[in-house]
Amino acid sequence: MLYQVYETQRALMAPFSEFASASAKLYTHPLSPFTHTPLAQRVSAGLDLMHRLAKDYEKPKFDISTVDIDGVEVAVLEQVPITKPFCRLLRFKRFSDNPAVLEKMKTQPTVLVVAPLSGHHSTLLRDTVRVLLRDHKVLITDWTDARTVPLSEGPFHLNDYVNYVQEFIRFVGPEVNVISVCQPTVPVLAAVSLLATHGEFTPRTLTMMGGPIDARLSPTSVNDLASKKPYEWFENNVIYRVPSNFAGVGRKVYPGFLQHTGFVAMNPDRHVSSHYDYFLDLIRGDDDSTEQHRKFYDEYNAVLDMPAEYYLETIKTVFQDFALVNGTWFVDGTQVRPQDITTGAILTVEGELDDISGAGQTRAAHGLCTGIPKERQFHYDVEGAGHYGIFSGRRWRDMAYPVVRDFIARYNDPAKAAATSRALVPEAALQVAAAPATRSVVKRAARKPAAAKKG
Repeated sequence: MLYQVYETQRALMAPFSEFASASAKLYTHPLSPFTHTPLAQRVSAGLDLMHRLAKDYEKPKFDISTVDIDGVEVAVLEQVPITKPFCRLLRFKRFSDNPAVLEKMKTQPTVLVVAPLSGHHSTLLRDTVRVLLRDHKVLITDWTDARTVPLSEGPFHLNDYVNYVQEFIRFVGPEVNVISVCQPTVPVLAAVSLLATHGEFTPRTLTMMGGPIDARLSPTSVNDLASKKPYEWFENNVIYRVPSNFAGVGRKVYPGFLQHTGFVAMNPDRHVSSHYDYFLDLIRGDDDSTEQHRKFYDEYNAVLDMPAEYYLETIKTVFQDFALVNGTWFVDGTQVRPQDITTGAILTVEGELDDISGAGQTRAAHGLCTGIPKERQFHYDVEGAGHYGIFSGRRWRDMAYPVVRDFIARYNDPAKAAATSRALVPEAALQVAAAPATRSVVKRAARKPAAAKKG
């Protein structure tokens, strides 16, 4: 019922939103007489803000058409090699007529980025992909909004997520390097563990960033909510059926609008301040700041519905039973055993100020992957970075990415990795050929205790 009420409200607000947008332009267009009235700029700014608060936000595009490689602009085209009911495997194919650049691209490592299925679309990792494309062949999981998936496609469980990841890894092949960001760190580690248990190849490198491998450590408000509320509370209070105006009518989901409400409720003052600053920037005519605000909230406000069974099973498995770290997780009858992984190398990355996945939660993977020699296990703390800062923005580009890039480059070639592994310092830091500023951060991170402060 709540979902239907929300959809009714959204339909009623749509004309108002469009009217506010048109009226805002009426007060700024140079040929409009209203532009020359007193307070025209303020009225236009207010109407523009009303439009953005009332409008519906659709899934954004990755919008990555080119990437710079060694000073050469290379074209990028999106391809979809695999389409599943609840996910597409998206490939960013690079093209160039420069022989030197083309030869370099052919030898670069292949990276599979596993995006979160936790509210926002995979385009949240746009900056992650854009930067990775400089030095890698990149594929990403593009999860489907559950409200668009017909009931005839059946349910989507946490085990299905694990199976999807395994299928994508097999498709890419033995040369794959996997990066998981936030929520997928747990099912990705499970997928790789099961591949190892069954005697299949595992990724050359596994990078896990800001995820709840062991949510008992440094619990955040997100962890507290998931662990302190009983399973039945989530089942009775956040699960609704998709209304009739979507293809997935009747499917049980955790609606995107409820997730968005939760996101905003975590930092309401910050969002109010951001919107007020946007209003002032419109009045001042600060086009750069207003465009930056629009881009951020076009992404932040675009949310998807999650399949109910997947969401509820994630709550129970990851945040209540801690099944991965307790060794009690079984996928299709097979126990998840990270200790069975013996090949490749792993890197965990955490943000010093992460308020979603607390300090030590991702790093806990090292205590589980005991089959990987210590000299191939590494950890990196990104100083001053919050949750989003480890995979997007300046700290991702300048601090985290050089470490991830050089880690993959070192271990993408097994023969080279064997000859040079002794040069690396396990777990405490990753001392690879990075920028001087990054090296200093790595050294400071190495002296910090595992439980860095939270923000």
